[in-house]
Amino acid sequence: MGVMNKFMNFLGLQEEEEVVERERISESQEEYETPLADTRKNKGNIVSIHSQKNVRVVLHEPRSYDETQEIADHLRSRRPVVVNLHRVRPDHATRIVDFLSGTVYALNGSISKIGPNIFLCTPDTVEIHGSISEIMNQES
Repeated sequence: MGVMNKFMNFLGLQEEEEVVERERISESQEEYETPLADTRKNKGNIVSIHSQKNVRVVLHEPRSYDETQEIADHLRSRRPVVVNLHRVRPDHATRIVDFLSGTVYALNGSISKIGPNIFLCTPDTVEIHGSISEIMNQES
């Protein structure tokens, strides 16, 4: 493109300052475009350790089945939720757990029982290690 600009400058169709300015702009664009392309190719599977600085765990104690949608919305927002089902009837608790199990499955997350009628629902960005064994009524 530099030859064309010089030729147009020679014919007097363009001023020399415009030619120099255009060449600077085109060179600077080429410099910026190359490193971006290289970084995308070289990045590969590198993941930042500090991707989420503040992870919030939501504690939810529903009183009816209608509040289940709100819990699902927290999971969709990638927030882990602890659900305490002590305040709902057993048949509603079963429906809530079924709904949350489907939500967690759709999000590739997990659901774990951490106590009697208490569940931990996590999105795929949170891993759960270990398990809590349920203590039965033990008589000495």
